[in-house]
Amino acid sequence: MSEKKNTFTSGKILGPLMAFSIPVILALVLQSLYGAVDLLVVGQFASSSDVSAVATGSQIMQTITNVVAGLSMGTTILIGQLIGEGNHKQAGKAMGASVVFFAIVAVVLSAVMLLNIQRIAVIMQAPAEAFDATCDYIRICSWGLVFITAYNVLGSLFRGLGNSTLPLVSVAIAAVINIFGDLLFVAVFHMGAAGAAIATVLSQAISVVISYIIIRHIKLPFEMGKKDIRFDGAITKKVFNFGFPLALGDFLVGLSFLIIASIVNSLGVISSAGVGVAEKVCAFIMLVPSAFSQSIAAFVAQNYGADKMDRAHKGLRYAITVSFAIGAFMAWLSFFHGDFLCGIFSKDPEVTAAGWEYLKAYAIDCFLTSIFFNFNGYFNGIGKTKFVMIQSLIGAFGARVPISFLMSKVQPVSLFRIGLATPSSSALQVILCLIYMYKVAIPQERRKAQIDQKTLNQ
Repeated sequence: MSEKKNTFTSGKILGPLMAFSIPVILALVLQSLYGAVDLLVVGQFASSSDVSAVATGSQIMQTITNVVAGLSMGTTILIGQLIGEGNHKQAGKAMGASVVFFAIVAVVLSAVMLLNIQRIAVIMQAPAEAFDATCDYIRICSWGLVFITAYNVLGSLFRGLGNSTLPLVSVAIAAVINIFGDLLFVAVFHMGAAGAAIATVLSQAISVVISYIIIRHIKLPFEMGKKDIRFDGAITKKVFNFGFPLALGDFLVGLSFLIIASIVNSLGVISSAGVGVAEKVCAFIMLVPSAFSQSIAAFVAQNYGADKMDRAHKGLRYAITVSFAIGAFMAWLSFFHGDFLCGIFSKDPEVTAAGWEYLKAYAIDCFLTSIFFNFNGYFNGIGKTKFVMIQSLIGAFGARVPISFLMSKVQPVSLFRIGLATPSSSALQVILCLIYMYKVAIPQERRKAQIDQKTLNQ
């Protein structure tokens, strides 16, 4: 792997950005298959209570995964900026320090989850019929948090280098193993939600081991030896400062969705399973803006480090345009054919109908996420992660949670109206991003450029 392939700071923009984004999209597709395949197989070979358990349990674990991904984005940003600056030696140290830091994070998260399993299930108002199965799913996945953390960190490390292929390979391996594991433990051994959880953890463990073997044979654009794999307070502080606002924001946003899930769980197993199915469909619908958000973060980080913000702005415009075009198609598919999409995950017509009703609200969100997801990627790339956290919190607790709660009190209860809380939150976040971009970020970039020019002239 040559250094040239690991830079976004020269040459064309759209082509390299798309080339980088496509493996990210494919990786997210495969990553979404974890929960989706779990729910698909459980929906076909187990009961509605198992579907509810997997829906609730996987949403909890996804929240934890998002926290890890948000924190590891600090590594993506730091390594991207160091590569942009040409400081390859420090980039190697940053990679080694990140490995140690996230190993500690994984152990702590696993311990916290294992000590609070039943408490979490109670807070989520897991239906009585699905309570034990929900606890089993959470317990098994919590033991596997070390592997969840490992493959997320691997992805962040290499995206920071401009390499989106290795994360794709890693997730592809896990997805394939997970499919066969689900069929074995759920369809053959009839282990229900517990079987789905075992398949997920096993697939991630094998993926991490194989990825490690692959990494040993890849030429990095810098030297990193065993001596670099150690705790470094200064580097860890930088990773933490970049990543913690995103991790906290992702956690609280995830918490807002868990609150919605709890509200829906109180409506019964059918509503719980229906919304769980719809959320799995939504995970695929949001793949493109999510992928471009990650890609833009890496692209902008390198150009920020190289003081080439014009390229960063052009990259943002390209990402929004492509995301919006694809979002329009996803909106049409969700609103008019949501019954088909939800039917893939459940054989129960009541569950499918409930899922489609909820999914119609997400059709609106397809347009909005194509804008603010990419803005978030841009702000992450320039290190403005605190703003990303703040606007996420405002969207979650200023719109999503209160609107979903209020809609759940309107009789007769409509899952469509509850679902409208999400696009309402997104609309608010788009407005906040536009204001911050043109009132804060761009003026600061211009001042920085002027200072750099004066320094150069002197």
